[in-house]
Amino acid sequence: MPRLDFKGRVFVENHHLAVPFHELLPVRAKGLSERASLHDNLIIHGDNLAALKALLPTYHGKVKCIYIDPPYNTGKEGWAYNDRVNSPLMQDWLARVVDRDDLTRHDKWCAMMLPRLKLLRELLRDDGAIFVSIDDNELHHLRCLMDEVFGEHNRVGQIVWHGSTDNNPTNIATEHEYIVCYAANNTELEEVWKSRSFGPKDALQRVGTELLETYPELDECQREYSRWLKEHKTQVRPLDRYKFIDEGGVFTGSQSVHNPGREGYRYDVPHPVTGKPCKQPLMGYRFPPDTMEQLLAEDCVIFGADESKIVEIKAYVDDYEAKLGSVIQGIDSRRGANEIRRIFPDNPQVFKNPKPSTLIAELLAFATDTDSIVLDSFAGSGTTAHAVLAQNRQDGGNRRFILIECEDYADSITAERVRRVINGVPDAKDEDLKSGLGGTFSYFELGRPMRQESLLNGSHLPSWERLAPYVFFTATGQEFDPGDTDRETGFVGHTASHDVFLFYEPDVEKLKSLALGLSEARALPDGPRRKLVFAPTKYLDREFLHQYRIDFQQLPFQIYEAIEGLER
Repeated sequence: MPRLDFKGRVFVENHHLAVPFHELLPVRAKGLSERASLHDNLIIHGDNLAALKALLPTYHGKVKCIYIDPPYNTGKEGWAYNDRVNSPLMQDWLARVVDRDDLTRHDKWCAMMLPRLKLLRELLRDDGAIFVSIDDNELHHLRCLMDEVFGEHNRVGQIVWHGSTDNNPTNIATEHEYIVCYAANNTELEEVWKSRSFGPKDALQRVGTELLETYPELDECQREYSRWLKEHKTQVRPLDRYKFIDEGGVFTGSQSVHNPGREGYRYDVPHPVTGKPCKQPLMGYRFPPDTMEQLLAEDCVIFGADESKIVEIKAYVDDYEAKLGSVIQGIDSRRGANEIRRIFPDNPQVFKNPKPSTLIAELLAFATDTDSIVLDSFAGSGTTAHAVLAQNRQDGGNRRFILIECEDYADSITAERVRRVINGVPDAKDEDLKSGLGGTFSYFELGRPMRQESLLNGSHLPSWERLAPYVFFTATGQEFDPGDTDRETGFVGHTASHDVFLFYEPDVEKLKSLALGLSEARALPDGPRRKLVFAPTKYLDREFLHQYRIDFQQLPFQIYEAIEGLER
């Protein structure tokens, strides 16, 4: 397969492997959870490449849906590549702010995206999908990079989002952007998407059943359904066109009476009120008169106010087969700005050009299940979290979001939007948003790197107190409580299934002789849980480890690995 070549590629194509694992430090005061946890909804402040690497121990192969909105590289964003590649010359070149006059801005964009896409691929489930918003500036480069990282055979498709109006009279009006979609494994994704439930369809089926049971008179039932649909229209896209209800359920009109090919069947269908023949399709009807008679007898034909409208066939939502169309219309890009103004009435210009939450919700409604994990590593104003919470409110789901934002506004804008959306926005017109969508999240800062070579050569060895929380978080994903530790026994903390111990000293000579032996195993405190022990080495075979109910992990090489089967 052809591969995209660009300046600096040789320095960055394996850069994700050299990025050290970092600590993830909880900041409880900035979250909305009683105890910070890596298994909560997450907002992480820090460089997204390092943060993605730090998530691998806990979330490798577990993310169902990824949505990212990277810089479009128009030359106006003023972004700079800040990854610490090894070459000083490359650092100097990459670190310069990208603008329209930078003739290598496309190379820098590719250098920024390639290692991040590789880490995102590691986090994605085998039946997961990634969606990337982009415009014409980098679409062609993005497609090449995605083909390489995910495989051309895993390309799902390309969506055109028609979301804006360009009134520039001197150019071809640009009124669309793109959303590129790839699968981790297209075969598995196709099987899941064929058999999956579809949130908007489920919602319409549910409300239709409830209304038909509550209102036996169809006129009253239709009025109540119209009122409900008006209030929830944005939440059931793209099925908001299903505007009618009768004994058969919620339905819309289908133009499937039209003959798509050569001249079709020609006959008159009288209007039930005027008695005059209804207007015929240009190419005639696609089926013969006896089929139309049967449809009329079964009350499956929709007439217009008079005979000037071509009849339509009832299409019930029960029969709808969910598909993502190649064009998304009806979601104006200005809707995102209007959402921000409603959420931040005190600062309506707080964020430029946010995506509408309804755009992302449309993707989530199709591409996620009710318990999916959704990741956005270019979080911006937090639109993805908003969409996840709204989707959960709609279908009763328990989806979780992971947001990563490197800019200083991660707390003041990204997290603050999520706080307000969860707790409620008093002046919002949408009733769900006004009352609050509910939920929690934990806020983390990206901490210092934990470098293996530092542990191996004795340079910059962390203290026991600094290594203990990192080991505990990496192994369990739960909040570390320093008050639980016992330095004398090495006790770090516990989960529902394990007591965690760390045998470690920030001294090279001591580390050389420090090991888990029989005396150390016998000295460990007894308890109802198994013991997870981190140590430089061990002198116990598997039989003794089993006897003393010990799971062993060696320092330094395995301090980064999540423990399989560890109860959360």
